[in-house]
Amino acid sequence: MKKLNTILTIAIIVLAVSIGFRLSGFLGSAHDGKLDGFAQCLTDKGVKMYGAYWCPHCQNQKTLFGDSWDFVNYIECSLPNRAGTTEVCLAAGIKAFQTWEIKFDDRTEGELTLKQLSEKSGCALP
Repeated sequence: MKKLNTILTIAIIVLAVSIGFRLSGFLGSAHDGKLDGFAQCLTDKGVKMYGAYWCPHCQNQKTLFGDSWDFVNYIECSLPNRAGTTEVCLAAGIKAFQTWEIKFDDRTEGELTLKQLSEKSGCALP
């Protein structure tokens, strides 16, 4: 009985550790990649999104891209603990979160749909 308890304890520990690694991304994660090309096209064309980690609209936009968000050129504008705005965002004249910069003279504040981003940037959706 003691041997069975030891085996069960070890199995539970191994399972917990592997789940933890999986959740942390250490072992990789599922990536559908359906918007990778679109997101990369935005970046290749110089499209930028200025946002803040605490901004719910920014979070909605990130969720819209899913795993493909990693390919979007995102600039964090908030200092830790909301202690102000980063120098890069001040220098760029960013006044609201979120702000999409499609071209230097074309900025849009607020959430955009994938279709709107496609139309403004010329990047095709999959």
